[in-house]
Amino acid sequence: MFGKKAQPPIKSLIAQGTRIEGNMKFNEGLRVDGEVYGDIQATSEENSLLVISEAAIVHGAIVADHVIINGTVRGPVHARELLELQPKARIEGDVSYIALEMHQGATISGQLRPLLANGAAGEEEKPLLKLAAKSA
Repeated sequence: MFGKKAQPPIKSLIAQGTRIEGNMKFNEGLRVDGEVYGDIQATSEENSLLVISEAAIVHGAIVADHVIINGTVRGPVHARELLELQPKARIEGDVSYIALEMHQGATISGQLRPLLANGAAGEEEKPLLKLAAKSA
C-alpha cells in the first residue's frame, strides 16, 4: 500500500543549530535537524515526507503524508499515510495516522488515533475479536 509510491526528494533542510520561529509549509520533502517553534505542514498537492532527526525539537503541530520521527515533538502529529517512530522519538501530543511503525524505545504521551484510508477518523464500530481456544 505504502511501498508503491516513490519517496519524494528531501529538498529542504533546517540544520542543527538553526531555530525557526513561526509556522512553515513545505512541498515534497523536509528534514529538520534544528529547532522549530511553530507548526510544520506539508501542502496536500503532492506526496510529502517529513523527517525529524534525533537532534531536532519541534514545538507545534505536524501534518504530512509520511512522517519519520527520531527527535522530540511537543504538539499533535498527523500522518496522512505512514508514521514511523524511530527508537529515540519522543512525542508529547496526540497522534493520528493511517499506518504506524513504532520501534522499541519510542514514546508517546498522548492519544493514538488511527485513521481510515480516506482520512476520516476510525470511529465506526469494529467487529469483536474472537480468539480460538482449545476446549478442555
